[in-house]
Amino acid sequence: MTFQPRMQNKIEGFSVIGGLRRRNWNGIAADLWDVDCAAYAGGHYVARDPRLFILLDHRGRGRPNVKLSPRGRGAPQDRRDSPISYIPADMDLWVDITEVQYVRHLDIHFDADVVSRRLMEEIDPKKLSDPQLLFFDQRVVALAELIAAEIANPDPLHDLYGDGLALALVIDVLKMMKAPSRKRGSLASWQLRRATDFIAENCMRNIRLQELADLTSLSQSHFSHSFKASTGMAPHEWQMNARLDRAKELLLADDQPLTSIAAETGFSDQAHFTRVFRKHVGTTPARWKKVRRT
Repeated sequence: MTFQPRMQNKIEGFSVIGGLRRRNWNGIAADLWDVDCAAYAGGHYVARDPRLFILLDHRGRGRPNVKLSPRGRGAPQDRRDSPISYIPADMDLWVDITEVQYVRHLDIHFDADVVSRRLMEEIDPKKLSDPQLLFFDQRVVALAELIAAEIANPDPLHDLYGDGLALALVIDVLKMMKAPSRKRGSLASWQLRRATDFIAENCMRNIRLQELADLTSLSQSHFSHSFKASTGMAPHEWQMNARLDRAKELLLADDQPLTSIAAETGFSDQAHFTRVFRKHVGTTPARWKKVRRT
């Protein structure tokens, strides 16, 4: 499935040369822009996905001025000293451009969830949410130039070439280090988090194993074995514990009858609820409640 960037902007003073040139890879979209600028050009930008903005070339005495608010002073962007910016998802950015006649830049948008799945590890949320504006890195610039050349190439190379360059650039900017080896057969951190979050949110209904397998891009058998290797219990046992935790909250919260709590937590009747509760907790719901309240 092609990844489509979700960008909103309000701009003026730009005239695109040759139209937008875009390449889509697995969870990454790269746009190459060549634009002529009026005496004043600029605008407001916000994207729903993280992105990288890399200034490749500009002509004129002025410099693009990058700001975090419409009335902020901002800072100049220069292709030699400060061509690169990493902008987190949903972060507002304003740009003012005067005395610049031409700009070439590369925009790289990426789906953080897709990239995480490809790398088999979760991207540090802090790295995703912290902006990095107007910096220089020779390796990132070199990768950006290669990506721009590939986008402009009328006879592009194999998709894996551009895909590898773009993925390497994202890894480099976010400084994603190699994760320590995990226990053989266990789930990656992003897979375990996604599965347990889903179970917690849906524990009151019957969760199909296929749903959990689809979330982690694994077969049912692979997921089931890896989940147990990671947690020490099968997915249905994890769900039952989540359901019983919810039942305990209800037991302590008010004086609902056991029949209501049984129905609310997905058990067929009070007898079923009591039987399962005793098996897992070691006592009946009524006794457990009495001891906790005492």
